[in-house]
Amino acid sequence: MEKKKAFIINFLYFAFLLCAAFLLLKYGLPMLSPFVIAFVIAYLLKRPVIFLSRKLHLPRKPAAVLLVLVFYSTIGLLISLLGIRAFSTTRDLVMNLPQIYASHVEPVLTDIFGNVEQGLKKMDPSLVSTLEDLFNQFIQSIGQMVSSLSMSAMGTISGVASSLPGLFIKLLLMIISTFFIAADYELLTGFFLKQLDGKSKQIFLQVKKYVVGTLFVCIRSYALIMTITFIELSVGLSIIGVKNSILIAFLISVFDILPVLGTGGIMIPWTIIAALTGDYTLSIGLLIVYLIITVIRNIIEPKIVGSQIGLHPVVTLASMFVGVQLLGVVGLFGFPISLSLLRHLNDNGTIHLFK
Repeated sequence: MEKKKAFIINFLYFAFLLCAAFLLLKYGLPMLSPFVIAFVIAYLLKRPVIFLSRKLHLPRKPAAVLLVLVFYSTIGLLISLLGIRAFSTTRDLVMNLPQIYASHVEPVLTDIFGNVEQGLKKMDPSLVSTLEDLFNQFIQSIGQMVSSLSMSAMGTISGVASSLPGLFIKLLLMIISTFFIAADYELLTGFFLKQLDGKSKQIFLQVKKYVVGTLFVCIRSYALIMTITFIELSVGLSIIGVKNSILIAFLISVFDILPVLGTGGIMIPWTIIAALTGDYTLSIGLLIVYLIITVIRNIIEPKIVGSQIGLHPVVTLASMFVGVQLLGVVGLFGFPISLSLLRHLNDNGTIHLFK
């Protein structure tokens, strides 16, 4: 009876902690994201700050301010250049969608209809007039859809532009917070640790060490997966005769890290466009390359990530899927790491969840 009572109490306790963690990540993290990101950046710059302080014989605070300034200046310049280029290219593409459809897609559809019409004339000429009406309606619907898509995309771009003031405020808060946190990192973390008693402090430091180490292991695992995807794409695109295959493979492999879009976010539209423009050889080749990469990715990802963090591939795959559905990118990394942490704490005897 006592064992059952203890089990129920422990179960409810950990269930409460899981619910609290979920609510914090789901709703608290977006609100505190500027400060959380600032703390992460300050943590990553901790060792470089110490190194710079020793080499230049500077106090820690000036060294931290100098390094944060260099960091944000470099990152800001790169993001500005890439952002301006990406925004300009996207805007031009969206504005030219109706023209691209009229000059490239519609002629292909007309040729396809012509071939179908010639075949029907030989079989049943009475179907030709009905087919012409259906085709005209189809072409008109496609044209309206493309125009609507272009207008919707422009509206989305305008919406993004209107949200820039709020984004600028968050960015400003993040930058300012990074300076303060980096300058007083030891003071802030020391104050927090003083609020914990001996056992809680020991558990916290153990969790921190394991989570940070596991997070870097996950990043290394995804870097390996990205490298494998890059090699597969380079070979596949080269075989089907795509120009600049290595550069394109690199860009797609970076895009592949995104959990929702992935490789399909580029390969599928590229395959459809190639088919619509009449390049069926390229379209079929791209489809085959995409299918091979997708199958290999789904096989190796759970094994690589799971083996690095000590979880079974099925558990890793399930936790990644659930994590993405609930918390997006945070859940993609957070759920497997959380399960791995629970296993680690249970194996060490810190907690007792399972045998």
